[in-house]
Amino acid sequence: MTERTTYLLVDGENIDATLGVSILDRRPEPQERPRWNKVLTFAEEAWQQPVKGLFFLAVTHELPASFVQALIAMGYRPVPLSGEGKIVDIAIQRTAEALVHRDADVMLVSHDRDFAPQMERLAEDEERRVGLVGFGEFMAGDLREVDGIEFFDLEYDVAAFTSRLPRVRVIPIDEFDPLEFL
Repeated sequence: MTERTTYLLVDGENIDATLGVSILDRRPEPQERPRWNKVLTFAEEAWQQPVKGLFFLAVTHELPASFVQALIAMGYRPVPLSGEGKIVDIAIQRTAEALVHRDADVMLVSHDRDFAPQMERLAEDEERRVGLVGFGEFMAGDLREVDGIEFFDLEYDVAAFTSRLPRVRVIPIDEFDPLEFL
């Protein structure tokens, strides 16, 4: 019997846009972006099984060689795409649809509501774990409504950043630390 695998589907474009537009209000500096190796490690530790990380990226003219090499060194399989329209979304949707027919678990790193139908279909299999990684306060409502999905905050659960982000979020009273505000 083969060991079960988690497929980690990363919509880096969506995470970068959310970080820049909604949290930082500017383009993120390299040191402010997620540590993608931590995301991969988190997925392995969270579900205690091997992870195959697929990092989807849109490429217009030239392959961003240094970034692609860094992804490979971390253990990701880069999926560079070109074409018209929302090519990253299309590729992730197709991948999620193909995973419906595999005995595997799926973690999606995105906030995009475009993936709700695929995540819902994946979650219909009671034997499959389905997770969503991102910033909780920016998660699309359609994704939040998928029954059986597990949510992981990119900053608080995954610890993918080297410094605290300037986020405004609803704080569960059990997690409230007044010293953060003094």
